[in-house]
Amino acid sequence: MQLQHTTIMETGGMKGRRKELVREALHELLQKGFGVSNIHSEYGMTEILSQAYSKGKGLFRPSSSMKVLIRDVHEPNKISKTGSGGINIVDLSNKDSCAFLATQDLGKCHADGTFEVLGRFDDSDVRGCSLMMA
Repeated sequence: MQLQHTTIMETGGMKGRRKELVREALHELLQKGFGVSNIHSEYGMTEILSQAYSKGKGLFRPSSSMKVLIRDVHEPNKISKTGSGGINIVDLSNKDSCAFLATQDLGKCHADGTFEVLGRFDDSDVRGCSLMMA
């Protein structure tokens, strides 16, 4: 079967269930395994309704209902629109509430609104909806 016109959407890490791979290695493995060149990524959590998507190179663009901010790793109340630190999410898609999350993800926000996920804080809990499956 030829999948040359297919785009694969990767949605996150292994959550400790398999060997952890950096995103570039995972995308290379998927490209070789499926014989495709288009590997995109999704960033989002079970707790929020909004997601961000990347068409490659690790740069995510949040949806219009999602705002990504960076918190200083040493002063968590210091928040900025650009720079590196902990990723904070504001999700405006919830009808009866507004989700504000301080994730354990480390990232970098750029002036054009894109952001990168650089990893996780040391000793942070392994999280993700894939852990709910038996």
